[in-house]
Amino acid sequence: METTSRVGAQAPAAEGGQQLPSARRTVDAYLQASFPWYGLDEAFTGPRWLMQVGAAADGAVEHGSIGHGDEPSVRGESGTAGEQREKFAVVVTVAAQPSRRSADGTGLLEATSVSSAAWLAGVGLLSFTWPGQMDHSLRDDWLDQQTETAWALADDLEGPEWSKLSLPVDGAAASFYYRESEFGWVLAGTTGSGVHLGAYGRGMSAYGLGFAAVKDVAAYA
Repeated sequence: METTSRVGAQAPAAEGGQQLPSARRTVDAYLQASFPWYGLDEAFTGPRWLMQVGAAADGAVEHGSIGHGDEPSVRGESGTAGEQREKFAVVVTVAAQPSRRSADGTGLLEATSVSSAAWLAGVGLLSFTWPGQMDHSLRDDWLDQQTETAWALADDLEGPEWSKLSLPVDGAAASFYYRESEFGWVLAGTTGSGVHLGAYGRGMSAYGLGFAAVKDVAAYA
């Protein structure tokens, strides 16, 4: 799955509730998607926030993330106490796409799958992870290595690193692949709504989560 552009994390609202331009651009990117966005269901009553979307070369939105709970800081910078306070879960929605021609017609894009969602979730968790004793200069090498590991794990969902977990999606039980690591947890599955779901988190148990289509994504801005 190729992604050539992203819209970054949402900016805060200006005084008086007026949205800043960057926040408006983030919301607009989510609204341009041709598929439904997913988040935690109504059982979760904490904060929700938009993160970023990924788009193809032709500008079509292919995937994006919505956060729940505490906005996470990078592990290793926040300290032990900060890690214990942070409780968050991020839901990644990936459009279910078959193999298709690239925008310029010169190549073929791979189909998306549950593995795509698992990889995006795994890399997402890594973006908030950093071994505390690691020098800044070594982080890129560490991230490259861990990203390759996340890809290998996502490509082997039937392997020993994964277990099965049943969680509700739109009120019906659905099967997910689930794994834990020292950095947090990752899961991935699919829905009957034309999307694959990935999720990752820390400090918030995955076992009690449920997912539902977002009724109004603009309300999260």
